Amino acid sequence: MGKRRRIALAGVKGFHSLAFFVIQTAILYFVYKGARRESDQHAAAAFVIAATESAIYAGNGFRCPLTSLAEDLGAEHGAVTDIYLPKWLAANIANIYVPLLVVGMVLHATNLRSTAANRSTRNGIG
Repeated sequence: MGKRRRIALAGVKGFHSLAFFVIQTAILYFVYKGARRESDQHAAAAFVIAATESAIYAGNGFRCPLTSLAEDLGAEHGAVTDIYLPKWLAANIANIYVPLLVVGMVLHATNLRSTAANRSTRNGIG
């Protein structure tokens, strides 16, 4: 592999690692805010980040588009190995973070229903 390809591949891996950090932090923050019963605009922003990434991933046949780019640049094999993560984490990203995202969604749905019910009761509607 030529020097240019190695540099480009390192750039793709670095960018993908940064994107991973941002997306997974957003998911963890979303769950944290849900557990604290704080369904606000910050939680919504975290959800939008995670949902957008999920849509891109699903829309590309459950394969990250950057994986294909990394392979084109000479990475040995795909399946999220184009990022700088321990192999056990890279192999289990979906198994770890999809359930966390679902937990966050359930927490926020419960919080929002509770908030709506409280408003209705205070306004004499319920």
